[in-house]
Amino acid sequence: MTGSILFTLTFIFTGLCAGLAQSNSPRLIVRGDDMGYSHAGNEAILKCYKDGIEKSIEVLVPSPWFPEAVNMLAQIPTADVGIHLTLTSEWDNIKWRPLSDCPSLRDADGYFYPMLRPNKNYPKRSVVENDWKLADIEKEFRAQIELAMRKIPRISHLSGHMGCTSLNDEVNALVKKLAQEYRIPQYDMKLGETGVAHVGYVGAHTTSDEKLQSFMKMLESLEPGKTYIFVDHPGLDAPEVRAIHHIGYENVAADRQGVTDVWTNPRVKELIKTKGIQLIGYNDLGK
Repeated sequence: MTGSILFTLTFIFTGLCAGLAQSNSPRLIVRGDDMGYSHAGNEAILKCYKDGIEKSIEVLVPSPWFPEAVNMLAQIPTADVGIHLTLTSEWDNIKWRPLSDCPSLRDADGYFYPMLRPNKNYPKRSVVENDWKLADIEKEFRAQIELAMRKIPRISHLSGHMGCTSLNDEVNALVKKLAQEYRIPQYDMKLGETGVAHVGYVGAHTTSDEKLQSFMKMLESLEPGKTYIFVDHPGLDAPEVRAIHHIGYENVAADRQGVTDVWTNPRVKELIKTKGIQLIGYNDLGK
């Protein structure tokens, strides 16, 4: 009897210690942005979830490869998915248009402007340099949210492509209102309120090797009991992505292949395991 009681108490104590250790571990959201910008980008994002450490995926709803993104996301029903609200179409060789009738957000060709804020390489071709209307932004954000929720019912959060959800205080308030109205639990501006800290590469991150070293340094820096988010853009160094670029960011394919390489690297997975880092999504933040 005594041995049985001792075994039971030991089992309970071990379980409590394991639970305490887990609850005190760093938590990290690894978020892959821009699903829908290209077929190769979609493939990379899918790979980073299936074979790598990515837990959260952002979808560009007006993008040309959104229908494929919907089909791919059906293959990974446990993936955390967010709507990457967008007001811009930045690439030179491929463009997307608004989903709604929002004249103040369209350029002369009917596309989104390439930039959100003034850019010397694209003079007068940013949203803020044109007479944008809050009503048009609301109309377009609603169209993107409603289409995404019809096609991907498990949406957990909202974020902003190129920072568009933080255009000004009015837009911030609009996003908060829409999140509440559509019962979307999380949105980017709320992360700070819930104690989630943004982290980036610690060191140079131009080449794949630099990315790997700097990403691992970032993992080493995570502190117990804290929650972090790391955001980047997986891709493949393929002809399709080599044709995607804008002035000032010409090495898109090589840069985004580097992200895919890091997020699927066995050394990265092993370090996460060794440090006991919990990989989570936005949908885990309330747990």
